[in-house]
Amino acid sequence: MRGARTMTRLPVSGLAGLLLALTLPGCAVGPDFKAPPPPAAKSYTRETLPAQTAAAGAGREAQNFLFGHDLPGQWWTLFGSLKLDSLIDEAMTNYPDIAAQQAALRAAADDVRAGKGVFFPQVQGAGNATREQVSGASIGPGFAGFVANIFQANINVTYAFDVFGGERRTVEGLQARMLAQNSRLEAGYLALTSSVAATAIQLASVRGQIAATREIMALEEKQLAIIQRQFALGSRTRGDVLQQQSSLDSVRATLPALQQRLAVAAHQLAVLTGRFPYDAARIDFDLSDLQLPQELPVSLPSSLVAQRPDIRTQQMILHQASAAIGVATANMLPQLTLSAAYGGESLNFRGLLKPGSGTWNLAAGITQPLFAGGSLRAKRRAALDDFDQARAQYQLTVLQAFQDVADTLTALDNDAQWLEAEDDAVNTAKAGLDLLQKQYDDGAVNYISLLTAQQTYQQARIAQVRAAANRYADTVMLFKALGGGWWNRTDPGTLRTVSLD
Repeated sequence: MRGARTMTRLPVSGLAGLLLALTLPGCAVGPDFKAPPPPAAKSYTRETLPAQTAAAGAGREAQNFLFGHDLPGQWWTLFGSLKLDSLIDEAMTNYPDIAAQQAALRAAADDVRAGKGVFFPQVQGAGNATREQVSGASIGPGFAGFVANIFQANINVTYAFDVFGGERRTVEGLQARMLAQNSRLEAGYLALTSSVAATAIQLASVRGQIAATREIMALEEKQLAIIQRQFALGSRTRGDVLQQQSSLDSVRATLPALQQRLAVAAHQLAVLTGRFPYDAARIDFDLSDLQLPQELPVSLPSSLVAQRPDIRTQQMILHQASAAIGVATANMLPQLTLSAAYGGESLNFRGLLKPGSGTWNLAAGITQPLFAGGSLRAKRRAALDDFDQARAQYQLTVLQAFQDVADTLTALDNDAQWLEAEDDAVNTAKAGLDLLQKQYDDGAVNYISLLTAQQTYQQARIAQVRAAANRYADTVMLFKALGGGWWNRTDPGTLRTVSLD
């Protein structure tokens, strides 16, 4: 280029020496990232957890905690339900957020590839055609000015030497961002699978409560028919009939709310499987379709930080913040570049290829920020502050993860004890109701006693269904709190592989 001729030129021997010096491996400024060590916690809870939960009644076996064991990659298969397996497979295939997270991961991988381009020379081709008035005085005294056409064709090469590692830190940050997105994708899978399982359990729980309510309604209707016949015979009062009718109406009034909860759960399952609510197939899901996992693998506390996707995501955010410190530091130091151009220049287009029209130049440059109003130092301090923020957020994420596991471990034992107590309550309430019903028929007790017994049985029966569902739901929450076993997953179709080659 014409303008390039005015740049300082180096002797060939000096240029070779500079190239040799600058291509030697240099250090990367800023801290080298080291992952925080796992917490020294030996247990998830202060209290010593039992080896197994309580056994809640016949057919409701205890759950054994297998401390130090690992979750399977497809943890939902531990529930032994083909219906649940089918729902989760459909959700993982169709849920739009998974596709969005996969696209974000591919974009992050492409950003890494793009960032690595800075380590290679940047080559550009350029062509110019100019018509200009040339002053004769610029050539020599007495020369007349003239109009000329000037044609130029050049290949320009520039290379910025990453002497202080600023570009390496930039790529390091991009790689950390890609790995963070990879963990977000795994967290998306975990959130989706656990949501499908929890919603299916909720749907089954509500169906059980509706069935229990209809069972109670049938008992109430039978009792109402008896009282109405007795009223017709003159052995019962009109007040007895009205009280029984009121009790039946109260039970019937609980049905619409339960049916709405059932519809909401069904709609949510439809969306989680990538379907519109009107387009989803009817899901008949009962608690009896599930087997309560009796063996519960529980990872060691030292392994949790490597297994929870949210912790891994936050660790990569911390890594990215560490790399940003190096970038901000390198921006305060000299920047070295080398440029070269080769081409031709002629007064006509065909002359570009003729001998004597060739042009070339080599130039090396160095820039050093001298004064920027304190902005570069402020940006470096901001990067240090961002690192401190990311480190604190990482610590908080770890603490919350341990809380999640501790909560679910204690909940499972309490759930079993709750269900055991509810089983006893239902058996006692039913026996009491049957006894009072017989005594009432014999005229030994008043109607208020019978009504109270009916209400007690109703409440115990509904609570029993809820307690049974809670054992399943909290088992799902334990698997989610432990990270979901994604590291053991063998189905390659669930996670799009990212290659940086």
